[in-house]
Parts: sequence; C-alpha cells; structure tokens
Amino acid sequence: MADHITPENGKKKRGRPRKVVSAEVKTTAAKTTQTKRGRKPKSTSAAKETGWKAVSTRDLAELRKEYLLDDVNRIVRNALTENDITKISKVFEAGNQNPNLFSVEIETMPVTNQMQSGRCWIFSAMNVLREMIAKKYHICSFELSQNYVAFYDKLEKVNWFMNCVLNEKDAKLDERTMQWLLDNGISDGGQWDMAVSLIKKYGICPKTAMKETYTSSHTRAMNGLLNRRLRRFVLDEKQAQGEEEKEALRKECLKECYRLIADCFGMPPEEFSFEYRDEKKKFHASHHITPKQFYKDYLAEDLDQYAVIINAPTKDKPYHAMYSVKYIGNVVSGNEIRYLNLPMKEFKEAVIRQLQAGYPVWFGCDCGKDGDRESGLWDDQAYDYSHTFSMNLDMTKAEMLDARESAMNHAMVLTGVNLVNGKPTRWKIENSWGDKTANKGYYICSDTWFERYVYEASVKKNFLTAKDRKVLKSEVKVLEPWDPFGTLAD
Repeated sequence: MADHITPENGKKKRGRPRKVVSAEVKTTAAKTTQTKRGRKPKSTSAAKETGWKAVSTRDLAELRKEYLLDDVNRIVRNALTENDITKISKVFEAGNQNPNLFSVEIETMPVTNQMQSGRCWIFSAMNVLREMIAKKYHICSFELSQNYVAFYDKLEKVNWFMNCVLNEKDAKLDERTMQWLLDNGISDGGQWDMAVSLIKKYGICPKTAMKETYTSSHTRAMNGLLNRRLRRFVLDEKQAQGEEEKEALRKECLKECYRLIADCFGMPPEEFSFEYRDEKKKFHASHHITPKQFYKDYLAEDLDQYAVIINAPTKDKPYHAMYSVKYIGNVVSGNEIRYLNLPMKEFKEAVIRQLQAGYPVWFGCDCGKDGDRESGLWDDQAYDYSHTFSMNLDMTKAEMLDARESAMNHAMVLTGVNLVNGKPTRWKIENSWGDKTANKGYYICSDTWFERYVYEASVKKNFLTAKDRKVLKSEVKVLEPWDPFGTLAD
C-alpha cells in the first residue's frame, strides 16, 4: 500500500457500480471543414458508439421522486449535516459485547509510536522481540531501535528496487510490471521476513543507541526524494550502453541515497553500551557491543524458526500450499517471502497455541475497516451501513480481495485472546500509534472482524501441525507484484 502513514478512521464508499455518464464527442476537424458555412457540424455520440448508458432527464426525475418518498432519507440527510457517517451508523450494543478482558493474556510493556511513518511492520516486529529480551533479563520497560532497522531497510530497498529494474532488461516504461515498479517505488512498508533479513544481516540495538529523528518519524518527504532519484535511475538505465555503465549508475544512485538516508535518520552505531535496571532495580551495563552481537547474545532467538501463515480464500490460492510475491523484498540474498495459506480455523488455532505458550504474535490486517480509534475497537458488527443507507454492501472475504475492496495495510501484535469453550470471541492487540487512544494504545477486535480482515501472521513452526510443517518445504507459487498479499510491503 502506499506508505502506511497511521490511518485515519473512515470508510470507502461501496455499493453497486455507478452508471457511467458519457460525453458527446465532436467530429474530427477533417469532417468539420467539409460542412457548409454557417451549418453546425454533425456530431457523433460516444454513448451510441460504445453502448454506454447516460443518465437521462427521466432517470433523474425518477431518482429524485423515489428518494423524496422515503422519510428515512430525510432523517439520515439531516443527521449527516452535523455528524460523521460512522457515527450515525454505529451499533450501540457492539461495544458491550467486547469488554477489555481476555482469558489468555500476555503481560507486555507500554506501547510504542510509529508517528507519521509507515514502519508498522518494523515496530510490531521489534515489539515482539523486545518482550523476549525483557523476559530474559527481567526488564520492565525497554524498546529496540526501530530507526536502526529502518535505516538499513531504506538502503536495502534502494538497492532492491534498482535490481528489480535491471532484471526487467527489455521492458518498456509503459509495460505493467515497470509501471508497478515506478508507481510504488520504495515505501516504509514491509513483511515479517523482510525484518528477519535485516536483523540477520545487521543485528539490532536498544533505542538508546539510535533514537528517532524528526524525519524517521515523518518519512513522506524523504520517501519522495528517494523515489524521484530512483526514477531518474530508471530513465538513465534505459539509455545506458552495457552492463559496466549500468553498474556505475547503480553505485552512484546508491551513494546519493545513502547520503540522504544518513542525513535524515542519523548514522547507525557500529557499537554501543547497553545499560538498564532490572525489575529489582539492580543496575546492569555492558559496553562495546555490536548490533549483530546484541542480536546473537541478548536475543538469541532463531528467527528462521518462524513461518508466515496467511488466510487467502480466493480461488487462485488453494489452501495448504506455499506462495510468494514477485519483487517483494529488501535484502538481496535475504529470506524469501514465503506464505503458507491456511483455512481460517487452522490459522486461528496456530495463533492461539502461540499465545497460550506465552509468545505474542506479529500479524497483518486491513485496519481501515470498521474501527473506532478512540474506543479502540475493531468490529464488523459495530457499523450498519447497509441499513442506514439502503445499500447492497455484502461481500465475502474472497470477493473483497478479488475486487480490491480490502487488503493488508497495517501490522500489529496480538497479545491476548478470549476463549469460550475453546473458541475465540475477541482478541487483544498491541498497536504502535502511541498511548493517547484506545486502552493506553491497546486495541480489541471481535472474532468476526478477525476472520474478515486479518490476513497473515508470523508463528513459530512448532505451533503448526506436522502436516503443515511438511508443506513449508514445498516450492512456492510466485504471485504477480500487484497481488493483494504484497500490499503490506507497498
């Protein structure tokens, strides 16, 4: 998706396709010159040529008459003069069915804040990993540096983009793949395996070793400059003569982009000190630690033992098979983006097993649907737009994916679930939008919302069934770059 700037609440308009109003097209200049002086040139209607249907005067009269006959329309219209669509469509009872209580709940630290950036996947990944370090060393409050990971993510994405372009050797700029590359450029978005690739190559460090800058928290302007420079590279590469010239262009672009990223994010540390107090207030300090050493010694978690599962109920993605998306990635020779597609029942079972074992779960979803940022509730039963506006808005999850109505645009962390007779009714979510909204930054989603709008999660392989672990070893089907399951990295 475009940069995952913290989404505002709101709804896309949906419903039946509108009729297209065609414009009358004048005849060509050649025909015009053939007309007699003073006589209007003949015209031909695009509607007649194509069969398009115009909105006629009769249509307008009937639409107006039918609208005015229904008193509900007047009530809704009056309500909307001073209220938002979501407010007048809200179902009061929904909030009562999703209290902030969970039968399975992991105690976690205060939430983080990605500010005006799309680094949700980095923040959520760091939130998962910091809990492991904090538990191991009995730390009450602690953050890993998101800026450190984001620095190398940006640099690697610049290089990744150029390699994608160079791979499209003879593609013209107006071909679909090249258009996708040019339209998307590089963004703040990413996937779990992209975070793993960065951590394995560069390590991690505490936030005290590389803090946020204004630009790391407000990335839009910097992204614009990076993408402009990368599009300049595309134009130059298409004119280059031979591989040697293309390589020189790549290195020059990489150097210029590195300089901009360093200006904006600061220089990543080569070594640092790790100082903290444990839960008993005892002071600890270690010095001259490298980021890779910190990852290996303090985290000491084999991130390759995690698998990404998805729930994609569309016909083009049979269950119990592996998928990837072309050109989604960041680190050349890093981890391949691999998805195991599972039915929702099995998907939830794996997530619940991990939560019950005391491990938070990184996941990706469509956070723009049916959510109240202030109360902190996502619930597809909490808004009744269909009855409020008398519109046919019904879509299955598969239909929403196929019609581009829904796709992943945000990553967060599951830290709890409420089970009734072994079945989930609601889920606890650690977000990265700060602690001023919801329940000090923690959100709730209903189980029905989870089923409709949660698309992927990263779980330890041992929480999958033996049958599914075997599937992980199979070859992937590579999806097109514009597939909905690549949008979290757009």
